[in-house]
Amino acid sequence: MKLLLNGERVVLPDNIVFVSDVLKHYDVHNKVVVVEVNGNILTKLEHQSTRLSDKDKIEIVHFVGGG
Repeated sequence: MKLLLNGERVVLPDNIVFVSDVLKHYDVHNKVVVVEVNGNILTKLEHQSTRLSDKDKIEIVHFVGGG
């Protein structure tokens, strides 16, 4: 699947179907994240039910602590 992820074109394996799969693939599934797909911000519950398609635009923002 070809996606635009945080402004970069990426090709992901065929087993990635849902937003939650992308988060697991990039190992951010256990972090607090905000996900936007094609301009729509998703709730955490929607990560598991939002199916992706070729050329979708995804933005993933996660928070980093520090001082």
